[in-house]
Amino acid sequence: MSRLMICFCILIITSIAAVEASSLEQAKRLHDRLVGAPASEAILNEMVTLLNNDQTIEAAYKAMESPHFYTTTLKLFATPWTNKEQDIFAPLNDYSATVIGIVRDDIDFRQILQGDITYIGSETLGLPSYNKNNNDHYQALEDNFTNLADELVSSTQSSLNGLPSSATAGVLTSRAAAKAFFYLGTNRAMLRFTLINQMCTDLEPLKDNTLPPDRIRQDVSRSPGGDSRIFLNNCLGCHSGMDPLAQAFAYYDYQFDANTDPDAESGAINYNASGNIDQITNTRVKAKYHNNATSFPYGFITDSDQWQNYWREGINQKLGWDPSLSGQGAGIKSFGQELANSQAFAQCQVKKVFKSVCLREAESATDLAQINNTTESFKQNSYQLKRVFAEVGAYCMGE
Repeated sequence: MSRLMICFCILIITSIAAVEASSLEQAKRLHDRLVGAPASEAILNEMVTLLNNDQTIEAAYKAMESPHFYTTTLKLFATPWTNKEQDIFAPLNDYSATVIGIVRDDIDFRQILQGDITYIGSETLGLPSYNKNNNDHYQALEDNFTNLADELVSSTQSSLNGLPSSATAGVLTSRAAAKAFFYLGTNRAMLRFTLINQMCTDLEPLKDNTLPPDRIRQDVSRSPGGDSRIFLNNCLGCHSGMDPLAQAFAYYDYQFDANTDPDAESGAINYNASGNIDQITNTRVKAKYHNNATSFPYGFITDSDQWQNYWREGINQKLGWDPSLSGQGAGIKSFGQELANSQAFAQCQVKKVFKSVCLREAESATDLAQINNTTESFKQNSYQLKRVFAEVGAYCMGE
């Protein structure tokens, strides 16, 4: 064999080896980003084969078969949404478990804000039963290092916490969310943290001083410190849109015994169903909605859970509200539907996945184009969030 032929053969072998090494490195990186744990040799070989056949999405799904995707990646992904501190190490609870289950089962992710759904551990595990007054069931799931990929089962929320099905709204009416965001206060926290966690925005960027103040409650002074300009230039901008939306939660509270349980660890979500009248308001509206009514007696008096989305007008049309919806309704389920069908909700999920998988925020024009493309894919593929993880993982695989 001539020297030229030998060199040519060596070049081919070297090129093949380089391709294999590149595919193997990409498979490792894709698995690590999605799962957060090393892959077995068998799984890596399967992923390499898929990558060499230009089946990158399929390779990502192969990686996500690992239980660690559910017990580590998704648990850390969802946990910050369950508490005001946004602590990623908070215990597993009905909020985070439900997010994990919905992703695992490829359920329309919009259901996290409107469905009568909660995930619990399988009865075969012998764990403490679900209890609407504590988190023992989920703590046991975590303490026993339960394989959430196999042992989470779907249940109707209404069968567990006693709410009417019409009053459930996915994670919004979970025990964890009630404990964090219906605890004391005026229930505005539920709106604010839902915006942060599911719309990727806080109230400050949504301030709009052009909206009418007619639904702002009595507890908001129109002349803070004796200066009405503070209200007109600051308070109005947030409360004009926030208060008519937060009215959706008017019949909800988180009840606990402050004397024996100051940390509210043994409380439960409470709802004034039809016929349940609050002694303070003489309606189904919880007393907290009439707190500090003397601050401005001529302000709006909440008498029902009829909400309205004033942000459909003005600068906040940018959130991309669904034109097929009316922008108003009664109760938390229709409120959740309003948010879940917005463009901002869909794009927010993609942004969060991007940060989780790529380990950074979207920065370049190429990153932003990927966010937009994956958002449209998310909507076209029945809002399956696992698909978003796969597409973003494929995008960041080469980094």
